[in-house]
Amino acid sequence: MNKCFKVLTIVGLAAMAAATAFAQTYPKGLIDKSIAVVGNEMISISTLEQEIQVQRMNSPLYSDKNMRCEILERLLESKLFLMQARVDSLKVNEDMVTSNLNMRIDQLRSQLGGDEEVEKYFNKPLYKLRQEWRKSLEEQSLFQQEQGQIAGDVPELTPNDVKEYIAATDSVDLPLVPVKYQLSQICIYPDREKANLAVKDRLLGLRERIIAGEKFSTLARIYSEDPGSARRGGELGMASKSIYVPAFADMAMSLKPGVISQIVETEYGFHIMEVIEKKGDMVNVRHILLKPRYTDEDRQKAFKTLDSLRTEINNEAVTFPLAARFYSQDPTTRTNGGQMADLYTGSAYFEIDQLKPADYNAIKNLKEGEISEPIESLDNEGQGHTVYKIIRVDKVVPAHTATFENDYNSLIEGVKNKKTMEAINSFVDKKIKETYIFIDPIFRECEFSREGWNWAAKHSED
Repeated sequence: MNKCFKVLTIVGLAAMAAATAFAQTYPKGLIDKSIAVVGNEMISISTLEQEIQVQRMNSPLYSDKNMRCEILERLLESKLFLMQARVDSLKVNEDMVTSNLNMRIDQLRSQLGGDEEVEKYFNKPLYKLRQEWRKSLEEQSLFQQEQGQIAGDVPELTPNDVKEYIAATDSVDLPLVPVKYQLSQICIYPDREKANLAVKDRLLGLRERIIAGEKFSTLARIYSEDPGSARRGGELGMASKSIYVPAFADMAMSLKPGVISQIVETEYGFHIMEVIEKKGDMVNVRHILLKPRYTDEDRQKAFKTLDSLRTEINNEAVTFPLAARFYSQDPTTRTNGGQMADLYTGSAYFEIDQLKPADYNAIKNLKEGEISEPIESLDNEGQGHTVYKIIRVDKVVPAHTATFENDYNSLIEGVKNKKTMEAINSFVDKKIKETYIFIDPIFRECEFSREGWNWAAKHSED
């Protein structure tokens, strides 16, 4: 996806294209049919093959035989949850289903080039595809809700549960807590306004050259900083407006074909664009993306200030928290004396993979209380803006086996997951014994993880 696309979960095109897949795998002459029945729920060959196509995308070297057996077992279990969801009168989350369906359709339309291409690819009218996919997503909604309900029935855990878990678990099987860092920072930003004005001037110059007769595509190949589309002369291809960020989509839908847009700002930088074609809410545009650039003067000035602050702090002329409050330009940390916190969890501790590469490289060899040299890094706004900083290592928690005293929250999460899995496994094993199950003999050689499925596969009649 090009950089101006929203981040979306990619639905593989092959996931629903199973019309010919099973013809090469199953006995000659076999047509789509039921291969398993769980209570009053049926699983067809085409359903299984659709799931296999998804797995092949993620694990292309995976054994076909093992893949089919494992995916079939997953489908069998999902039917048990679906049956119970119907008994419990759970309701489909229609808003979520509609949102997921529209997302899937939009992605396919964008990847294939419109409604007609989607219908041609699947050899079905779009309304029929919508019906089939909506049914599948509705079942998924019920299945997930039932699993959530079972998990919700797990009793509230107590410290004694955690102690019992530790006592019953071999030390090598207890969670390993990775090294964690508690950090503080002082940040200085380059002159963003100056850089933004400079990049806008560059784009206006390119826009004038295009209006004067130069080819948009040629200039996009030379200047655009979106590498994915620059190679294609800036062209993004026919796509639904919903996959673009709002500012970009609004400008694209407002333009007539051939008209060069004014400058559009998104979190990725600044754009000019030209609409090539529009059809409903589908649009094909070409664009040029430029990002603000900062000068060596910005860097040197910031580094000089940060180096002076580092020296003053090391000489105990000022404390790090006080220097952060007075000099740091990062609004999220300066009020806390520079102390950094995870944006999503609020935790003051960071594992290595939670740190930006430049930040980790700066502190990986430091001891507690030491301050890094000035570095260039990124902040947490949007796609990350350039920022200059020094970082102090406040505390280092070495990697260790989780203990009750120091890692209670991590352990209780592990205990909860364990008890949830026990509840789900108990539900599945009980339902297998109570439910009519048929599994086609062509899966007789499968080695399912649950004995109930193995028994059914070997004793179902031809």
